[in-house]
Amino acid sequence: MSTRKRIVVFSGGSAANNLIDVFTALCRDKPRGLDFVLPISDNGGSTSEILRVFGGPSIGDVRSRLIRLVPEDEHGPERVAIKGLLNHRLASENDAAKAEWYAIVEGRHELWSGISPEKRELIRSFFSLLNHELTKRTRPSSSFNFQSASLGNLFLTGARIFTGSFESAIYLFHSITGIPDYISVIPAINSNFAHHIAAGLEDGTVIVGQNQISHPSPEHALPVEFSNGYTDSFTLSNASGSLIDSAVEEDDEEYHDSDHEEEDANLPGSLKELRRQNIEFSKTDEKALSSPIERIWYINPYGQEIRPAINPKVIASLKQSEAIIYSIGSLYTSLIPCLVLRNLGNTILSTNPSTPKILLLNGSHDRETGPNQETFTALSFIRAVVRACLNCASVSPDHYRRIVTHVIYLEGNGAPRVEIEELKKLGIEPIRVYGRRNPAGAGKGMLYDPAPLLQSLYAILGTRRMGVDTRRNTVNGVVGVRTPRSVSPTE
Repeated sequence: MSTRKRIVVFSGGSAANNLIDVFTALCRDKPRGLDFVLPISDNGGSTSEILRVFGGPSIGDVRSRLIRLVPEDEHGPERVAIKGLLNHRLASENDAAKAEWYAIVEGRHELWSGISPEKRELIRSFFSLLNHELTKRTRPSSSFNFQSASLGNLFLTGARIFTGSFESAIYLFHSITGIPDYISVIPAINSNFAHHIAAGLEDGTVIVGQNQISHPSPEHALPVEFSNGYTDSFTLSNASGSLIDSAVEEDDEEYHDSDHEEEDANLPGSLKELRRQNIEFSKTDEKALSSPIERIWYINPYGQEIRPAINPKVIASLKQSEAIIYSIGSLYTSLIPCLVLRNLGNTILSTNPSTPKILLLNGSHDRETGPNQETFTALSFIRAVVRACLNCASVSPDHYRRIVTHVIYLEGNGAPRVEIEELKKLGIEPIRVYGRRNPAGAGKGMLYDPAPLLQSLYAILGTRRMGVDTRRNTVNGVVGVRTPRSVSPTE
């Protein structure tokens, strides 16, 4: 990692992809590094099938961010073709998807058009290796389901198997696609193994697995008693032990039933919730949570709580940070899985007090901030972030302003309510920016407009873009930034 100052962005899946041009613009105008820290706890979509058959870290969010960062210009038609290949999903029906996969492995698919022979054979070699490994793992009781599989996920998996390192696979993807050197995509945990999360609700319900928390299909929750308190312990309390014992016991019965035995990458006795195929799920048709989420923690395959350490590269990046940004996305399954990791909170607290720590407040609510979304406000988001960083439920006002210094937010059409005066009393500066209504309809929230968001970030960083009006205006006591339309990233 270079010695230049860095913008560190904690974010998850596709929501933050829409703001990539904003973040990259911050680093083009003034030489800065840009580091995206992403969780590896997703167990939904085609990633769930890779986890079931190959194990390893979840790669969906990392692949999505890498694809979005691939530059496209008039000088790179091959780069566009490679991006199209790695961004492609196979057919939605397994037999058709499998036929398409073989055409890709054998170099017959039209997606190879426009890619030079040397790069085609380099990429194809990792597909071929993965196909060989798939063949070895196929059993009469279990085979890989290619339905809707992402070729980018399959490439990263093949590269990880070949190199023995997920970060090496990311580097290879980065190099082949021409992502600029000043940008890094860093998995929150440096691991070749799967890491899963669980959520504890205020009513005592525990939900296992990221997909079941965020986009269950069907919803699957395990109601048990558990301690609402935060802990530095590496094991669950005795109350939660009942969940572990019952889950292992039930799974062992199925595992030893020869009529239903299935061999995959998971150890015998692993929680069934972590071995399910979650290829199909809905992000719109969701049942509300029974009560608000109290906290998120990591579990091992048997359901016991663990607290993995943050990737050392994240620590190094934070020590060189000029700004830390908690980006938009699913609060409890995209952002907080990065923040609850061991050593992360203390590192943020030890950064220079003058370093801006900016929360980009979501422009709408989702299942995770329910069931009563009217009561889940900006302060609720901040409280969840601070508690996660400190791994405790009781935090002081000083902790709030040391972990979050600014909140950028949108207003109207169902966006989360912002307690302006309360935030100011905590030493947190609320900054309202102009956005646009979500086209999904009334009450569906607001979307960030890149231009005013970019100018708000410029203002916080104390920079001024030539030819851009950064005059401040006050709306109901909120500091906003009015920006000319000419300053607009591509999206």
